[in-house]
Amino acid sequence: VVEIGGGDGALTLPLQRLGRPLTVLETDARTADRLRRRTAASTTVLHADFLRWKAPRAPHVLVGNLPFHRTTAMLRRILHASEWTDAVLLVQWEVARRRAGVGGATMMTAQWWPWYDFRLIQRVPAAAFRPRPGVDGGLMTLTRRAEPLLDSHERHRYQDFVHRVFTGPGRGLAEILPAAVRGSGGGHGGGHGGGPSRGRIHGWLRGHGVRPDALPKSLTATQWAELYHLTARTARTARTANGRQAGGSRVRRRTTVSGE
Repeated sequence: VVEIGGGDGALTLPLQRLGRPLTVLETDARTADRLRRRTAASTTVLHADFLRWKAPRAPHVLVGNLPFHRTTAMLRRILHASEWTDAVLLVQWEVARRRAGVGGATMMTAQWWPWYDFRLIQRVPAAAFRPRPGVDGGLMTLTRRAEPLLDSHERHRYQDFVHRVFTGPGRGLAEILPAAVRGSGGGHGGGHGGGPSRGRIHGWLRGHGVRPDALPKSLTATQWAELYHLTARTARTARTANGRQAGGSRVRRRTTVSGE
């Protein structure tokens, strides 16, 4: 278990009772020294910043009450890190809701959904914190999927696709998706190009019960993965066909020249 931000030990001391190896990261040297004197020999307290700390290569669980002003940076570091299997995090309430997709998924959640499951556990009132913050907290979990919805080598292309959909023009997915797919080959960091037709996209939306005027936030993790597969598969087919056509043209040109 790795705890992010030990502080005064509010989580550290109960975590020790699990009887598992525990590593605690604390950015303040004096706080780390005080906590080290209060913990068991099996607990390792380090004066370290999680954003710069080199995580262990062995599988581990992350636990932490994340500083509200550093939550986004820490979440990004967590999502990019390998080896951890589960994360139990206390963050700002609205952040927990957004990351768990309550009321619709954010772009950040959608970009990582094929590899992680986000869940909102409960609301934690501000009165439970010392010192008391101005907003409530939210307990959430992140779990690395045992069977990802997409291969890891697709991550950059998939995340670029999600970005284009979330930021694309249009009043609903029926308008947004065709434009996003058309722009996928125009130098946007490894796009597909040659995506599915407007009719095929509309058919996909109908087949999955998605309204034409629905927004990207309404799609589920599985739907995002399937939609990406649709665009990628169509693009590969188009590239193969174009390659064959170009090859045939070259053969015909060589034949004409030799015949002359």
